[in-house]
Amino acid sequence: MKNIVILISGRGSNMEAIVKACAGEQWPARIAAVISNRPDAAGLAFAAAHGVPTVVVDHKAFADREAFDAELARQIDAFAPDLVVLAGFMRILTPGFTRHYEGRMLNIHPSLLPAFTGLHTHQRALQAGCQFAGATVHFVTAELDHGPIVAQAVAAVQPGDDEAALAARVLKLEHRMYPAAVRWFVEGQLGIADGRVRQLGGQAQAFS
Repeated sequence: MKNIVILISGRGSNMEAIVKACAGEQWPARIAAVISNRPDAAGLAFAAAHGVPTVVVDHKAFADREAFDAELARQIDAFAPDLVVLAGFMRILTPGFTRHYEGRMLNIHPSLLPAFTGLHTHQRALQAGCQFAGATVHFVTAELDHGPIVAQAVAAVQPGDDEAALAARVLKLEHRMYPAAVRWFVEGQLGIADGRVRQLGGQAQAFS
């Protein structure tokens, strides 16, 4: 039974999808905790209502990133995690923190990486005239929004799309893709070689 710790900063809709899939599909894992850097994160109420322990590590209480990350790691490690999942966790992590969880921390980013790292991804995709947008699940490295790609979801840009419409369509794909990727990890179905991730069971790593 593997322990999963999920980090959130807001409503945590991807966290909700993972919690529901873990229980409904009876993964060989449990959601050991949901941790937020914001005490007002809406996702904390959902986690508590589903019997998942919650912790708040308020980044505003720390003098610098290093101090915050040190306390965050201490709280995470108290749950002996096999996997740390970033689900809308809006903090840039220090290299020391990412090294500590190397190979066992996943993130989801709302673009088809390596395109559009950082913020406002859907707006930037529309401004660039992209015909497709999407999201990427990847292992976390010290470089922001980089790391070996586990899965990608692709959505066609529709005529008349604005940022909100495109984001909503991509988010529905995220809610399918991220739980699948986490399940692959806990079931030992992911292999990494030369920076590339392979789904060892032969399942498609592309979602649409």
